[in-house]
Amino acid sequence: MRRHLFLLVLLSLIGVVSTSAHALEVRVDAPEELKPMLEQYLETARAARQGEDVAAEELLRLQQASLKTAHELLATEGYFSPRISSVIEGAGAAQVVRYSVVAGPRTSIEAVSIRFEGAVAGEGPETGQARLDARNKRLRERIQTNFALKPGMPFRQADWDAAKLAVLRPLLLNVYPAASLASSEARVDPATQRATLSLVVDSGPAFFYGPLQISGNERYPDSVIRALNPAVPGEPYRQVQLQDFQQALDASGYFTQVIVQVDPDPAQAAAVPILVSVIERKEKQVSLGVGYSTDTGARVQATYLHRDMFDTGVRLKLGLKLETGENSGLAELAWPRSARGYENRASVSYIQQDIEGLVTETWKTGVSRNRKRDRIDATLSLQYQIENQTVGQTASTQNQALSLGYAWAHRTDGRAFYPVRGHILHLQVAGASDALLSDASFVRLYGRHTEFFRLGPRGRLILRGELGAVLADGRDGIPSDFLFRAGGENSVRGYQYQSLGLDVPGGVEPVRNLATASVEYNYFFTPTWGAAVFVDAGDAADSFNELVPAFGVGVGARYKSPIGPINVDLAYGKETGNVLLQFQLGVAF
Repeated sequence: MRRHLFLLVLLSLIGVVSTSAHALEVRVDAPEELKPMLEQYLETARAARQGEDVAAEELLRLQQASLKTAHELLATEGYFSPRISSVIEGAGAAQVVRYSVVAGPRTSIEAVSIRFEGAVAGEGPETGQARLDARNKRLRERIQTNFALKPGMPFRQADWDAAKLAVLRPLLLNVYPAASLASSEARVDPATQRATLSLVVDSGPAFFYGPLQISGNERYPDSVIRALNPAVPGEPYRQVQLQDFQQALDASGYFTQVIVQVDPDPAQAAAVPILVSVIERKEKQVSLGVGYSTDTGARVQATYLHRDMFDTGVRLKLGLKLETGENSGLAELAWPRSARGYENRASVSYIQQDIEGLVTETWKTGVSRNRKRDRIDATLSLQYQIENQTVGQTASTQNQALSLGYAWAHRTDGRAFYPVRGHILHLQVAGASDALLSDASFVRLYGRHTEFFRLGPRGRLILRGELGAVLADGRDGIPSDFLFRAGGENSVRGYQYQSLGLDVPGGVEPVRNLATASVEYNYFFTPTWGAAVFVDAGDAADSFNELVPAFGVGVGARYKSPIGPINVDLAYGKETGNVLLQFQLGVAF
């Protein structure tokens, strides 16, 4: 009996609560461009999204607060005289709050005034320097011309806020890192629906570079950092120079983290210190790796790196790589890169190869000078090499060459795993003379171009072309490095690696001319997984007249893995009738 009485009282209390609180629905009748904003931010709409019952008194409070919020939201969009009404309809669980919004005329911009103060306006001790005065004039004109809001345009608070930030950008980037808005005003007349905008921009003083102040380096000498500094003391400050400086230090290999900045204190403007803070990498590093490629087989490799030989930042690299078809060893010294982008290297290496019946043993030594600037990478090299070569059943020969080479690369693909626009262009020229430690005189020319195109939101098209030629009386005496063969994952798929050349008993000889081309389409079903279809063609021969394209067609899978792109292709070689699975994988640790 007591239990039944308790349940009856509980049900009665629930009934009392349910009559004093109601589930909520909000409906907004407003112009389509304003409706989403109101439905997102009105207090009653937020309460309705929570799905909880709202007491009657609280509902009235939320309704009034929402009316005030609606006026404020419309004002940010340029509507300063709207008519907004609201009613609560229904009872119980069917409670509905309706809003009716008539936005009225939108306020438009009538006039814009931008006034300058500080050095950019010709005030301060820097005035009178002709070069700086001309730059200041160009800056003022650029800011006024490029100001985003023009007379006649609708006034929106978000646009006004963005325009105020943008007006400072040209100053902050060039000479005036302490620039600020001294004042800003948007004067709105609701009666005429007109807005007058005014800005006072204070550039502060012009800043000029001072000394370099370095912190955080203990292992590596200051010279490693100073060599990359593009700023000249006394020259005007430019933010892009400091960004380039920081990127160069990041890419140098000596540091895990770099921050380059200045303190925009007007008191230091005449010689503002450049503050460089670094976290260093370890001085010595050993790395190991394993991998597999259908071109050269299984691979294991080890690398030792010492980043500070002779306490000058010179890097020593020792490398050993063992593959099914190729073994190599390397010793290399690399000097720190300079502010103009130059890096010098000296190396000695040994390479043993056995690919498609061509067996070579090569010793190389050389020096090179590399320069990286923006999207261009160029290398000038001088190299001497001796090669012992055996092809199939032919007798062994020894070739030597002292070659001068130049390699130039330009890329606009952004270095993404799978770029969808831009290109990668490689050009090379090298030559040797039989009068200078070489068995033959020759000139080698090579070019490779890859172009990427976006096709729809998930697709891309890749076009690739490759040409090579060796200008010489014949192939005798020319090391195989300077000659050509085709076939393989990055050449003509559907054919074994370097299997296209001059067929001889027991092997394939490299020749003097090369031409390959490829058309590939990729489609990504997910952000990381995609498929490919492709057609490749190419050949290598001793003259262009003898080139007979070998065609390969196939399909493949594309995967954006955390360690890099993974491509797996199944290709059919039309000339051989073979179907090959071709890919390459690698892991470093």
